[in-house]
Formats: sequence, structure tokens, C-alpha cells
Amino acid sequence: MNRAATEYRYEKLTWPEINDAVAMQKVCLVPCGSVEQHGHHLPLDVDIVCPQGIAYGAGKAIPDKLLVLPPVWYGYTAHVMDFPGTINTHSETFIRGVIDIAKSLAYHGFKKIILLNGHGSNMPNLDLAARRANLETDAEVVLCAWWNLLTVDKQFLPSWRESKFPGGCAHACELETSLYMYLDGDNVRTDRIQDGNISFNEDNSPFQWVDLFAAGPATVISWTSSYSQTGVLGEPSKATAEKGKRVYDEAVKQLTRFVTWWQDRPRDCRGPRQTKAPTMPMPWGGQA
Repeated sequence: MNRAATEYRYEKLTWPEINDAVAMQKVCLVPCGSVEQHGHHLPLDVDIVCPQGIAYGAGKAIPDKLLVLPPVWYGYTAHVMDFPGTINTHSETFIRGVIDIAKSLAYHGFKKIILLNGHGSNMPNLDLAARRANLETDAEVVLCAWWNLLTVDKQFLPSWRESKFPGGCAHACELETSLYMYLDGDNVRTDRIQDGNISFNEDNSPFQWVDLFAAGPATVISWTSSYSQTGVLGEPSKATAEKGKRVYDEAVKQLTRFVTWWQDRPRDCRGPRQTKAPTMPMPWGGQA
């Protein structure tokens, strides 16, 4: 029996089975999140539970194509440190750690790697990590926020969302609360759910506003406590477990579609344009 063909959890394989997974050209997925406050009603692990839950759903659907790694628990959360419980990782430490994971996977022979993000403020750091890994290894690394999977089908969000735009879906909101209710509902403090506004959104400026799915062209992101009293950014009062299941099913469906399409897609070929071959290595350690 080829265990690698049926096991989607990376850490449950042995090293010979990893060789089998490489031979199968399985796509590796790294859930990336944070340990941070999510208001009075959600635990600190929201940004791990959500992407890992979706990743596991896809892994169960296509175990012959996908391997899900243990998550990167600690993300960039410096702006939330006014709220107890939040754990911050310096941006440079975080980026280097993710690149090290990608380089390790590439070294062993995996050539397709997904960084599935669950924490908004990880996005610029993960974008840089993916870009660097693409230049410094022979693998392809792609960044995807789990909530953006809901935008593939243009009809899904309009049919699902009831909270206001912008701001109703931002943090500990209708979306995150619904998905967490579905994945781990026993740990939602439903009696403490309270909506929270993003104070600068109320300026109605065309420049500075934010939502999980969009932001103004000149939005200042500073200390969370400067624009939120509770740490809730949005309308969790509109969340339900039923909505969470719809979100889960849609995200898993689209992630499965992407992995299936991307697994066999040939990498775009690089073509140096120098007339003479460079006489020194890449100054930042990239692939020669």
C-alpha cells in the first residue's frame, strides 16, 4: 500500500513515504496564521483554525495531490499588542522562517508550494517570502488568503454576505465568526458576541477605509486599539454556523480546483537577457 497516496498530513508520513510523495509530485500547503485577539467571543487561534480547517478539507478530497504541513502558528501581530494574549513575531523572523520551510521542501524535491494565509497582516510578509522563495529555489511558491478563495465564483459573496461594506467583514466579523462556528463552535462565546466599528471607516473618506475584501487607496494601518475598542472589526452578530458551512464548502471546492489545475502546469521558463553570462552569483543568493 502506498501510504503517500492516501495521507494528506505531511507529518504523518515517514521519510521513505516522503520520497513517494515527491515522486507523485504532490503539492505542499503550509497554513500560516497567528495567535492574536479576536474580540470577546472568539479564541486566540482563529487564524490557525480557519486555514487549517480548509486545508484539511481539500486534503481529504484530493489526498493523492495535496500534502498539508503543520501550521506556522506565530505571525506578524505587532499592531495588536495592546490586546492581551497576542503573540508577535518580528517581520524579518517570520519571513525567514517561512522561506526556510519553502527551501526545505524544495530541497527534498517538492516543486509546488502553497502558503495558505489566515491572518491579514501576514499578507505583505508572505508575499515577500513567496517572491524570494521563487527566486532562490527551483520550486514555485504561491500565496493565497483563504478568504480570497470565496471571490473565484463571483456569485458567492453577494449571495452569502449580509454585513455592511466596507467594514462588516474585517476581523472577528461575520465571516471569521461563521467559519469558526462551523469548525469549532463549542469554543465560540456566543453570549459575548458584539459588533464593532472601524472608527476611521466612519469618516466616509474615499481614501481611507478597510474591509477584508478591499481597502481605500491611502489607508493608514496603525495600532488596532486606535480604531477599535474591543478588537472586533465588523458584524459577528450576523454570523451563523450554517453560513460557516457554506464558506467552508466553497473555499474547499476552490482550493481543490486550484491544486488540481496547478499541479501539472509547467513552470514558466526564465530567459536571461544578458549578452554575456554574468561573472558573479546573484547578489542576494538567488538561483544562478
